[in-house]
Amino acid sequence: MRPFLWGMLTMASAGVALFFLRYWTITRDRLFAFFALAFALMAANWVNHMGVAPQQEVQEYRLNIMRFIAFTIILIGIIDKNRRSNQS
Repeated sequence: MRPFLWGMLTMASAGVALFFLRYWTITRDRLFAFFALAFALMAANWVNHMGVAPQQEVQEYRLNIMRFIAFTIILIGIIDKNRRSNQS
């Protein structure tokens, strides 16, 4: 059951990344690029869970590093958007 759910999460994260990438190409707003990158990392994280975790003994914190980086990228994107809107 877990591989099925991880596959669904991978597909959803990749779809959202493509959605934000599409809007970034239309608007060229950096916030969309940050979100697309973050969700692509989330999709890579779920692929990592499917491929590496069942086969090897990997410590849990190593699997969560990509997720932490993705959320940090989202936070950086939000801060960047707020600073650019205050300067205009």
